[in-house]
Amino acid sequence: MERSKTDINPSAGWLNWLVIVCVLPNKRVPWGSVGCPFLNSYPELHKIFRSVKWSPFSLVGKIWIEPVTSDVPVSLCRSFCGNLTIDYPFALRPGCGHPGFRDLLFCINGMLMLHIASGSYRVLDIDYAYKGLILHDPGMSDCYSLIRTASGSGNGFIVEPWRAPYLEPAPDNVFMLLGCRAESPLFQGFPGRHLPCRNVSGMGCDEYYACPAWDFKPRGRESVYGLESPPPCCSVPFGVVRAINLSHLGCEGYSSAYSLAPLRPEGPGVWSYGIRVSYSVPVDHSDFCRACQATGGLCGFDAATQGNMCLCEGWNSTSNCDSGKSLAMSMEQALSPVILFGGLLISIIMQIFSPV
Repeated sequence: MERSKTDINPSAGWLNWLVIVCVLPNKRVPWGSVGCPFLNSYPELHKIFRSVKWSPFSLVGKIWIEPVTSDVPVSLCRSFCGNLTIDYPFALRPGCGHPGFRDLLFCINGMLMLHIASGSYRVLDIDYAYKGLILHDPGMSDCYSLIRTASGSGNGFIVEPWRAPYLEPAPDNVFMLLGCRAESPLFQGFPGRHLPCRNVSGMGCDEYYACPAWDFKPRGRESVYGLESPPPCCSVPFGVVRAINLSHLGCEGYSSAYSLAPLRPEGPGVWSYGIRVSYSVPVDHSDFCRACQATGGLCGFDAATQGNMCLCEGWNSTSNCDSGKSLAMSMEQALSPVILFGGLLISIIMQIFSPV
């Protein structure tokens, strides 16, 4: 019965076995012009096999080095989006960067976007020296525009629990929650005047009330705290609530501002509006990454196991590029005689049992 062309799939695995069966024992045929009688019944596969330029070095590389070749080219891990550089621990491609920041950044029409549980934010800046990002939420209020709805305007800030150890708003970032209802969790469990509302880095609602966006001057803090009517604005650091969930907090909207310098800005009109987020990388991964970078590699991770991976030129290593290279060379030296002997043995067996 004639064999179908689909009986054999000319994959890399088959080519590896063909190297052992056809090439290695064939001492009398010059390298680069190897034939294989075993494939006479498979003309298509024989054609593919003969098109490969074999050499002693390419054989070892084909069988042993190729399986550890990197799926992520090193040159693709460092990238740009608009005028922003995307570098470790962030990445736009799977396998690059740190696993705690996977599926976080996306480049859309030249704009870098950050996506977490609460929504999407435009990334205005990444400060790698001080490990911070500046985010913009178009639904957020500022000094010249109050955006409030009954269901809550804006994303707020909610990060996935597994990502929380790596990403949270900076301590010098103030969230000013607007129009929160009296039954809001913000005001529960705080008797009398002891509300969680407070200034953060010299910024708070008392100063925010001076913005042109407010069409009236709210009453001072002392006259509203402790009354049934909640304050129109309550400023808190992120650590007080751990999630700026507007629907859960019963608020109509929010604003956010941050301070970068030790000098306090003069008035809310010159505050930096946006969300400043701090990021961090575990110490053990930082040590691994430094060792990887010192040997010319880029820090990444195994997409299947989430384990550390050092991305070298053309291959991966679980330690660094130098040690991985030494391991590959020692494997080549140790296993080459075994491969040659195995190929010769298989060839002899096939010649014994092949029909005359």
